[in-house]
Amino acid sequence: MWRALSARRRPLLAAASLATASATAYYAYKQRSPLATTTAANATSFKAGNEETWMPRILAEADPSTGRPPIVEPPPPLPTRADLLNALEGLTRDGSPLPSIAASARDPAEFDLLVIGGGATGAGVALDAATRGLNVALVERDDYSAGTSSRSTKLVHGGVRYLEKAFLELDYEQYKLVCEALHERATFLEIAPYLAHQLPIMLPLYKWWQLPYYWAGCKVYDLLAGKEALESSYILSKTKALEAFPMLRADDLVGALVYYDGQHNDSRMNVAIALTAIHHGATVLNHVEVMELVKKTEDGHAEPQICGAVCRDTLTGATFTVKAKGVVNATGPFTDGVRKLDTPTAEDIVAPSAGVHIILPNYYAPADMGLLDPKTSDGRVIFFLPWQGGTIAGTTDSPTDVTSNPRATEEEIAWILGEVRRYLSPEVKVRRGDVLAAWSGIRPLVRDPAASSTAGLVRNHMIHVTPSGLLTIAGGKWTTYRAMAEEVVDLAIQRFQLEPTHAKSQTEHVKLVGSHGYSKNLFIRLVQHFGLETEVAKHLVASYGDRAWAVAALTRATGKSWPLFGKRIVGNYPYLEAEVRYAVRREYACTAVDVLARRTRLAFLNALAAAQAVPKVIAIMSDELGWDEARCRKEYDDSMEFLTYMGLPSAQSIQYPDGSSSNNGDVAATAAAAAAAAATTTAAGAGVAAGSNEDLRAATRAALEAYMAKGFGQSYFTREEVESYRAAFASFDKDADGSIPQHELENLLVRLGWIRASASVKGEMVRAPSSASSSSSWWSFGSSSPSAPTNATAMASESADVDASVLGQVYATTGVDRKRALEFADVLEVLATLRELRASNKLHDDLQSLRARWPGLADRVSTERSGGGV
Repeated sequence: MWRALSARRRPLLAAASLATASATAYYAYKQRSPLATTTAANATSFKAGNEETWMPRILAEADPSTGRPPIVEPPPPLPTRADLLNALEGLTRDGSPLPSIAASARDPAEFDLLVIGGGATGAGVALDAATRGLNVALVERDDYSAGTSSRSTKLVHGGVRYLEKAFLELDYEQYKLVCEALHERATFLEIAPYLAHQLPIMLPLYKWWQLPYYWAGCKVYDLLAGKEALESSYILSKTKALEAFPMLRADDLVGALVYYDGQHNDSRMNVAIALTAIHHGATVLNHVEVMELVKKTEDGHAEPQICGAVCRDTLTGATFTVKAKGVVNATGPFTDGVRKLDTPTAEDIVAPSAGVHIILPNYYAPADMGLLDPKTSDGRVIFFLPWQGGTIAGTTDSPTDVTSNPRATEEEIAWILGEVRRYLSPEVKVRRGDVLAAWSGIRPLVRDPAASSTAGLVRNHMIHVTPSGLLTIAGGKWTTYRAMAEEVVDLAIQRFQLEPTHAKSQTEHVKLVGSHGYSKNLFIRLVQHFGLETEVAKHLVASYGDRAWAVAALTRATGKSWPLFGKRIVGNYPYLEAEVRYAVRREYACTAVDVLARRTRLAFLNALAAAQAVPKVIAIMSDELGWDEARCRKEYDDSMEFLTYMGLPSAQSIQYPDGSSSNNGDVAATAAAAAAAAATTTAAGAGVAAGSNEDLRAATRAALEAYMAKGFGQSYFTREEVESYRAAFASFDKDADGSIPQHELENLLVRLGWIRASASVKGEMVRAPSSASSSSSWWSFGSSSPSAPTNATAMASESADVDASVLGQVYATTGVDRKRALEFADVLEVLATLRELRASNKLHDDLQSLRARWPGLADRVSTERSGGGV
């Protein structure tokens, strides 16, 4: 071959071969160098015993006959909350004072740094300081990521919006922010691969001029990421765009652009950062608030210097003083409150902005493709993303006040739904009832006095040190938490004259807890060893990484042929009872809200499902922590109040069931009577009796069903109808777990008389039976009780047939075709949709009859039917 080439072509081939070999060698080096750096960094920064690299051994296989799961070698022990509290107070593990250090003037109880705030930035500062060898403490008034850090859009991104502004406004600061965030995006995917992943995001194009404009922007976005870029952006034709995102509106669509960004489980990420800091020797505590800052006079400083803080344990009320050489204020939206503890006259530096998100069912978007509307009706940006089995839509951007639990308003929810409706096909009926959860988060934007709106603010960060030594970090975004923490610790070392073991930050290559033994196929081993459902096993690996072994080891036998182990805390979601126990034992969960909102994400995915899970979660935590009945009552009330901020419609219908409450009518009275046994406790400190926990769960379920019955009764059904439907549902609920298999739905509909089983056409629709006492609603002709006598003549006059092919569409519309188990609320949703169709058919036929009798009406009355009726 070489001889066949001409003399002129041989040098070209040699040069091309050399260039290819050089590029391949360079690429291989770059692929290997991060791993080598990671190994070297971890070798110097890991604590003795190599705690982070724990990999389990199966000590004994499962024994389903006795209900025992496989016995797994436990992870390395963690300090208990009591140990951490003693360390915070400068005491040994047994509560005695720390011994003084010989030939040293240093107070052994004094920390190098005290960090206030357990969000992403605060936990990042603690981890950065701990991995450098500093003695660091962190206190958080609520729970890790209880504020803004758990209420984000769940993206790990550079920010295409900021990139556009950087070029249009020639703003170099925004350009730097994008470049920094793109680098940190790659770091996310390296240090926590089980919690972060790349996600394709589509930009639908409805004007031809948008194609070159957004294509250029996406290519610059890829270019700025350099060797850390994800998959390259690409163009889709209209046909391919609709194949990738079938729910998209096809009218006027000319094509789409797809680019890649990162997505993560924000609260789980925050918890992992805090746990990793503890593994590296940091003293990190939630539910501890700062009451005041302690100061002392020092030579060389005109003002007294901060040397610690007076703290209070919010769970016990105990107060104590924490000594520290330096104090870092990383409290996000509450930054100005801490600054005023230092200087009461300090000016506010944070401009809080509210961002509302809603969760819709998973059928609103593909499981592997997001959508970005770069310009909404009022010029803002909205994301539409698959997340944790649901679809997250948001966000708004408006000025707000700083509160612990901001609430999403109906106006903001309606605006998001309206923007979603603009981009989805008319076949997708966007309904307010599909909103499973809604929450508001407060962005800590750095104030710019010249900005006219919060949308014009850059989410870059600002670091400030007061004359008394309070180091404040404000602003920034989730993606850049690690870089912000690095900058803070660098300044703290200089300002407070600290002596770290490592002068440079180590966190760029320090993997978070759960990452070392993680692989994408780990879930298969969990299924094989524990007999878990595949969906559950995948969820455990995606939430805990290699610690999924430890969670699975806490599972209980189901008593079924499959799955063998893993009882869920609520149907249709993969969260297990074992996760509650693991959260208490290994992740410092102290309240039911900690578990429902931050250890699991149930409160963010479905507020009503979270409310149904509250009694079970409280029962498990009571067993673990020894709560008495008063503490259980408080946890119940606090949880229900919190869920009202997550979109639960009414707290009144789901109060703690006791004899003094009658807000729920007859059903609530029954619930209260059922819960009366809950007032009887065991010996002091022993917790609630097992029987009363069952009563509490039953009472809560009854109260929640009373709420749903009231809502559906007002809209579609009478109370008697709902109760008769519930009785029929219970006859199919063989294991009394509040759900029935999906394949039993048609049998239930046959039992209720809504469809007729047929040998030729399965699930053939029939006319609704009439009722002797019909509902007072305007569509009373379709209202009935299945126990009422059936009259063929009445049926013919009272309702109209619905075509049998519509039944599958009803299942798809209500989402039951995507569920293995259906709860009573799912069945009511199906019945409500069927009634809408019957009412539509009846009114349609009546109008057609009018047109036949009075032709003059043909030009004035439309009989075209849409998805929402006539």
